Amino acid sequence: MNRLKSALKEGRPQIGLWQSLASAYTAEICAGAGYDWLLFDGEHSPNTIQTLLAQLQAVSAYPVEAVARPPVGDPVLIKQYLDIGFRSLLIPMVGSAEQARQMVSATRYPPGGIRGVAGLTRASGFGTKPGYLANADADICLILQIESRAGLDAIEEIAAVEGVDALFIGPGDLAAALGHLGDSNHPAVQAVIADALARMQKAGIASGIFAASAEDAKRNAAMGARMISIGTDIALLGNGAARLRKAVDL
Repeated sequence: MNRLKSALKEGRPQIGLWQSLASAYTAEICAGAGYDWLLFDGEHSPNTIQTLLAQLQAVSAYPVEAVARPPVGDPVLIKQYLDIGFRSLLIPMVGSAEQARQMVSATRYPPGGIRGVAGLTRASGFGTKPGYLANADADICLILQIESRAGLDAIEEIAAVEGVDALFIGPGDLAAALGHLGDSNHPAVQAVIADALARMQKAGIASGIFAASAEDAKRNAAMGARMISIGTDIALLGNGAARLRKAVDL
C-alpha cells in the first residue's frame, strides 16, 4: 500500500526531505530520520537510473515513501522509474490538463494507459508478486508540479484529471516565471502561492510545496498544503559543516 497516497487522500500532513546528493549512503541516513517521504531528484541532480536504483534499494527497509522526480515528463523515463520500483512520481513543469492526462497515461498499463509491460522487473519482485500487473495502477501516486504561469492558469483543469493525486508548487521556478528570479519570498510571489493553495483546496485536490524554512512550512500547512518538503540533504550538509567550523575559532 502506498502510504503517501493514502495519507494525501485522507488529508494528513506528510513531511519530506529532498535528496540531491545522488548517494545511497546519505539516502539511507536520511531514511532513518523520521520523514514521511524522500524526494529523489532526477531533474536538478546528477542522478541516473543506476544511482536512483541504488538509493531506492538503500531506503527500502525504512518506513518512508520514495518519490522520484524525472528530469522531464517523458513516458520512456517514467516507465523506467516505475519498473525499478518507484511508485510515487513528481513530474516537473506541468502546464495543462492535456499534459496531465499524458502523465496519467504514462503511469498506467493498457488499456488505461501506455506503460510498457514487462514481467521481470524490480517493481514486480522480478515476477514474484502475485497480481502485480493487475494492481500496480492503483498503487501509483502521481504528483504534478505547478511552477509556471500556464500551470497556475490551469490549476482547476489539471486537478480535475482522473489519476492525478496531488499538485505541488515549485516556488523557485514560479518566482522566476513571475519576474522575481531568486526571490520566492517576494510578496507578489507569496500572494500567488496563497491563492494557488486556496484554489487547489477548493478543487478538492491535495496540495504540496517546497518550503523555504520551518516557519514557511507551518504557514503553508495552515493554508492547506499537505505534502511539504522542509529541506535538502545538500543544505543540511553544507549548513552543518559551516556551523561546526564557525563554532571552533582558534
